[in-house]
Amino acid sequence: MEDFTWQPLAKWLILIGAVTLLIGVALLFLDKIPYIGRLPGDVLIRKKNFIFYFPITTLILLNLLLLLISWLWRK
Repeated sequence: MEDFTWQPLAKWLILIGAVTLLIGVALLFLDKIPYIGRLPGDVLIRKKNFIFYFPITTLILLNLLLLLISWLWRK
């Protein structure tokens, strides 16, 4: 019988928990970062009983930032 260890699963769960914690902390302080979500190109439509918000420019900039970080990580 092969030896079974929980260590790889435990490491993944710790990593997922740490990433979730970082995302939660970032969401708490997101409104204090200037211009995030208020850039030119972010779509905001307000009607009488309806609000539609799509931060397309912010998403593109965050995508480029994550792409740069992942590129630097691999290098």
